[in-house]
Amino acid sequence: IMQINNLSGLYNVSPQISVTDLEFLSENGFGKIICNRPDFEVPPSFQSNVIKKVATEIGLSFEYHPLTFENMNAENIEKQMAFIKESERPVLAYCTSGTRCAAIWALGQIGKMSKDEILKTTLESGYNLEGLL
Repeated sequence: IMQINNLSGLYNVSPQISVTDLEFLSENGFGKIICNRPDFEVPPSFQSNVIKKVATEIGLSFEYHPLTFENMNAENIEKQMAFIKESERPVLAYCTSGTRCAAIWALGQIGKMSKDEILKTTLESGYNLEGLL
């Protein structure tokens, strides 16, 4: 069973997904998948190109946006926010545990929400980002 945590609005995060999860996501109204996990972290069967192929075959849009804590810069934060904003249907971003997906969302909320609100939102979804902001 997939662990999907809704962070805000249409934005949801989860740990690593597999091709077998895609049908479930499609049936449950998701429109876009964002892979925030670099391919070098996973075996071939979990790499973005494998998941993207099946996702696009069943009508899900797929973005490969590999993140590490070193490359969470303004450009990548903006890119992630644009991926979310351009979707009219629920978005699922995934990485190892969902933490990077939650972290980049949190960084994208700076100036839009208070630090306390951001941390409360991520904590309620299971991600303690106290040291991030």
